[in-house]
Amino acid sequence: MEPFPIPAPAFNGNSRVVAAGNAFEWLKQGWALFVVNPGLWIAMTIVLLVVVLGLNIVPLVGTLAAQLLTPLLGAGMLLACQKVSNGETLEIADLFAGFKQNTGNLVMLGVLYMAAMLAILLIVFVLGGGSMAGGLMMGRPAGIGLAFGGLMLAMLISLALSVPLVMAIWFAPALVFFNNMPPVEALKASFNACLKNTLPFLVYGLIMLVLMFFAALPVGLGFLVLIPVIFGSVYASYRDIFVAN
Repeated sequence: MEPFPIPAPAFNGNSRVVAAGNAFEWLKQGWALFVVNPGLWIAMTIVLLVVVLGLNIVPLVGTLAAQLLTPLLGAGMLLACQKVSNGETLEIADLFAGFKQNTGNLVMLGVLYMAAMLAILLIVFVLGGGSMAGGLMMGRPAGIGLAFGGLMLAMLISLALSVPLVMAIWFAPALVFFNNMPPVEALKASFNACLKNTLPFLVYGLIMLVLMFFAALPVGLGFLVLIPVIFGSVYASYRDIFVAN
């Protein structure tokens, strides 16, 4: 006889399809989490930006390190969202929670993300960089046209490859951190969830473009508010698409 209480089944990463209008609710929830303690959220965002931008100052190695740490820092911001949602006290130290819990899997997630970014850069360079270099070397109107065509090709390839990567990484830190999913399985579950909810994420992306435009107007200071709201919306979408089913 199975012992009582019967253990709950392990989380398998199943996701559900939600309405397009839920994109607005995700952002509303993100804002609601922010206004609980805006001062501390802004302070946490400043620390986050100092770490990420500070690493990116170092050529190549710093950029790779920033990509490696993205899932760990993202998990910390998501934990902060969970704490605020549960009425717990927010702390700046929450930003580094990924260095204390499920660290190995989050690091592996960062390695996979970093490797994917490097692969995209390599593909873009090989397919688009040759045309740009050849056009610039020609130095004639035809060469300028060739270089411009190479630039457009590089941008299109980069966009085509980056979108699936963003879909795969969007929920992955939350799935690894909160649900103890292995990195590869988390990436697959995140990609499938985003693919099933293309319309809500399309609406979300369009709204985000508008918000980013206005956030950039006051010398970029609006991002000190927008960044925690984005993480709050990611947490809300994770709860909506994965936990609610």
